[in-house]
Amino acid sequence: MTNNKPDPAKMERILAEQRAYNATREKGYREQALKLYPWVCGRCTREFTHKNVRELTVHHKDHDHDNNPSDGSNWELLCIYCHDEEHTKFVNFVRYGSGADEVEAPATHNPFAGLKEKMDKEKK
Repeated sequence: MTNNKPDPAKMERILAEQRAYNATREKGYREQALKLYPWVCGRCTREFTHKNVRELTVHHKDHDHDNNPSDGSNWELLCIYCHDEEHTKFVNFVRYGSGADEVEAPATHNPFAGLKEKMDKEKK
């Protein structure tokens, strides 16, 4: 009978190699993106400085981390929170589909109905 348990030392070595590869790859396109684009989150427009730029990440628009054109056309800078949200949306899209086949009923409630008249009445 063979032992099917993974070798912890081998697993650690493989994980360390992958982390090193990811860090090297990321450093290249991250440095380029930070030179190309203003340090602003592309979603929430939060601005970054040298003090907090570590919270600004590079998002690959097509989700392919190996697609790194030098003009930066596949990148956008996102804060860590918006980047996490963007990946959550992508995972949900893959898992559940776009829902484009479903037609939503139009909204029937208008919360601002009559607002102009109410404001005009208060001015008088």
